[in-house]
Amino acid sequence: MARKFLYIVAIIVVLFIAGAFILRIFGEDLAEVVFVPSTEFQPQEVLEDNIYADISMWYARPEITKDNPALWLPKEPKADEAVVDGKEAAEDDAETPENTVLQGKDRAAIFFIHPTSFISKDSWNAPLGHKETEDRAKIFLRGQASAFNHVGDIWAPRYRQATLGAFLTDKEEGQQALDAAYQDVLQAFDYFIREVPDGQPMILAGHSQGSLHLTNLLKDRVAGTPLAGRIVAAYIVGWPVSVETDVPALGLAICETPDQFNCLLSWESFAEPADYKRIVDTYDTTIGFNGEPRKDTKLLCSNPINGDVDSEASAEQNLGTLVPNDDLSDAELVIGSVPARCDDRGFLLIGDPPKMGPYTLPGNNYHVYDYSLFWSNIRADVMNRMTSFLAR
Repeated sequence: MARKFLYIVAIIVVLFIAGAFILRIFGEDLAEVVFVPSTEFQPQEVLEDNIYADISMWYARPEITKDNPALWLPKEPKADEAVVDGKEAAEDDAETPENTVLQGKDRAAIFFIHPTSFISKDSWNAPLGHKETEDRAKIFLRGQASAFNHVGDIWAPRYRQATLGAFLTDKEEGQQALDAAYQDVLQAFDYFIREVPDGQPMILAGHSQGSLHLTNLLKDRVAGTPLAGRIVAAYIVGWPVSVETDVPALGLAICETPDQFNCLLSWESFAEPADYKRIVDTYDTTIGFNGEPRKDTKLLCSNPINGDVDSEASAEQNLGTLVPNDDLSDAELVIGSVPARCDDRGFLLIGDPPKMGPYTLPGNNYHVYDYSLFWSNIRADVMNRMTSFLAR
């Protein structure tokens, strides 16, 4: 029984704490002993120039039609269960933004960077082909990247990501591991850009460690280039983005309306009462992309229900929350159950703690459910932005 209990605890930590920004504040002795590698950082071998031409280097790309986690879809909720804006939902075959599927030349190319799934302390970066790590990554992609599969083809690269312990230590090896992981992401993105036809619209998205890499990718590959004009939207979910010190360097404006494009969104989800003091205390010690302290700056808070910023939406406006089953093998959509409002600092508050499973983090932090809480609204949001982009 003790072994089973420890196994369950490990699964909770592995699947749902991995890669969160707030782990930087949980660097207590026990966490460091359990997760932070004691070995020296070993520089990774540089990947072959064209390694991402190999289909095995991707969890998802257009040619992968079998066992592609990004193509997963939940069962549609029954019509008599669905209430949106106080009215019964439309019939299952109705064309709404969240269930319409774009076809042909109107489809986007979507680059999705998954969050941390490597937790071993044997090395600072994940080796390619590590089965447990890749199995966890597929779980994340099924619940997150799937929100975009109706508007385009998803490209989700394997990369030698930083281990969980990199977020739990002040050792320089932690940052070295993140920098090394980012080099893989850059190489995958550069291949993606070469393969996508000229003029095809693009969507960039990630979560947690994936969103950290996405902020750097935007700064290094998109800002100030013609590529920015092809980005429908960038979803930097589960990672703090300072409106003052970060956004100007990312090359895209903030998405202020639901039909805006060439813009970016970001949110971090907390139920109430929310306790994010430790996050703020840590965040306020960091430096933004403009070289200025992030202390006391406002976080970008996109409301995924409304498609705007710093707003409030009722639970009835939530088109569908993705609630996983116990073993994470499936999930069901629950309509009209979770509200959203941005607070003064820029955190997204979701009211009373919803029943999503036993994996919330301290302080009512729903980081691990940032996509799931608003899965159907994200589908509607990206469709609205695609529609505007195509009609420009």
